Amino acid sequence: MLPLMASPMLVLAELAETEINSEIINASSEFLRDLDYETWQLVAYKSPNNEKDLILRVIGYPGSLRIDHPLDLRVQSGRKEWFLTDKTLLNKDLAEDSRQAAAEFDLNQLIQDISQNRPLRLSLDGVFSELPVPPFLVKEWRSLN
Repeated sequence: MLPLMASPMLVLAELAETEINSEIINASSEFLRDLDYETWQLVAYKSPNNEKDLILRVIGYPGSLRIDHPLDLRVQSGRKEWFLTDKTLLNKDLAEDSRQAAAEFDLNQLIQDISQNRPLRLSLDGVFSELPVPPFLVKEWRSLN
């Protein structure tokens, strides 16, 4: 019997042109699963209105993000914790979208506070309890700044 040898799968996110609010911009986009095996798309991008603003858009299937705004996104890494401000209602396209498939959060404070590409855990009350974010994606978000 031959021993089963496995090599780690290399997974890399990369910046790509993405349409956000009817504009083509460079963004980090990755699909991740939460602990309940629900799939979410995370898109990080610089605001076209203010280059200093870094936004994290969380996209679910239509109807999976029906929340009362504002609701901050909780982020944990080890013993550290951040609450990212809900900016969804500041985006006219999302505020008027009846599907309620996306929410946006201010990513600036988190990116300024972290100095390493550490794994993160996201949670959004009533939507998902834990969404693991791998270090390669954190690295990509940091490169946007």
